[in-house]
Amino acid sequence: MELAGKILIAMPGMGDPRFERSVILICAHSPEGAMGLIVNKPQPEMSFSGLLDHLKIPVAPDGRDIRVHFGGPVERGRGFVLHSPDWRKNHTESGTMVVPGGFEMTATLDILEALAAGQGPEAALLALGYAGWGPGQLEAEIARNDWLTTEPRAALVFSDDDRGKWAGALRQMGIDPLSLSAASGRA
Repeated sequence: MELAGKILIAMPGMGDPRFERSVILICAHSPEGAMGLIVNKPQPEMSFSGLLDHLKIPVAPDGRDIRVHFGGPVERGRGFVLHSPDWRKNHTESGTMVVPGGFEMTATLDILEALAAGQGPEAALLALGYAGWGPGQLEAEIARNDWLTTEPRAALVFSDDDRGKWAGALRQMGIDPLSLSAASGRA
């Protein structure tokens, strides 16, 4: 099962409140584990401009403002910019990871500096922390019906409607969110 570049959608019975109603883009998946970013949980107490100020990165008058998200419970002080692939085409930064499905992830300061200067990728969001799974852990959670998986759509991932992403991802699969039960079973 290859999950890199897929979207995980938390089922209603998710027992971990950190992942309740989460939509996660899986950025890397291998036999050693998986890593992804939650794309629908903004951090309203933290602004991009405040983060840039903390990092002492000057903001130009036409500087960009992107949303800051809770990316997951692992390394919450570490930032990851999930973005459209146009950044790497115009920039040879080695800190950019290609994510299947038309996404890229950069964890270096130069992308923050570019955004602060009004440049950078067309679409972007900043995630603090990430979701991580050990060997076989994510596959077991999927088998236990904790997650649904689907193909990502940039319009959903980068949408400003963070509250609507969970239901939107389900509808993309043809599932009415109201029809889901918190209880799971096997036929």
